[in-house]
Amino acid sequence: MNRRSNLYKLLITAILLALGMVLPFLTGQIPAIGQAISPLHTPAFIAGLTCGWGWGLALGVILPLLRSVVFGMPPLVAVAIPMAFELAAYAAVSALCYGALRRKMKNFPAILLSMIISMVAGRILGGAAKAIVMGITGSGFTFAMFISSYFVTTAIGALIHLILVPAIVLALEKAHLSPNH
Repeated sequence: MNRRSNLYKLLITAILLALGMVLPFLTGQIPAIGQAISPLHTPAFIAGLTCGWGWGLALGVILPLLRSVVFGMPPLVAVAIPMAFELAAYAAVSALCYGALRRKMKNFPAILLSMIISMVAGRILGGAAKAIVMGITGSGFTFAMFISSYFVTTAIGALIHLILVPAIVLALEKAHLSPNH
């Protein structure tokens, strides 16, 4: 199968979707760990960095919403809807940045810089979506809550993603399994 074909990208995205559906079960036994690690973020980053912005964006939108509908977690309105915006931005922005940066630098630094840029963009977009959703539902979402929930409590997860995701993406590229390789 041609690794650059849409069928191959669909297959990789489907595998990552399945992974995203089950991965939280490994961390969900201890909610604080699950929140810190943010297991749904990993498949979104990998999809964007390997399959491109379109496939990654689609996975980022679908994964939290589907998981919410199927398993009831994350809660649909308060978490899954804002998370769909956040994950879509992670995948799309990391893909676009990686495509541009890897022409100018080695793959590892290009992945790291792409992820950092996309983390900032995703957190801002997710926070804006959460503020809108919480405003519509009549709940408050202050700037302090935004900083706490999108930057402070997720710092460990961001660090884990910055270690784990590049290792996976580079391994896929080295094994010639990445559609974008």
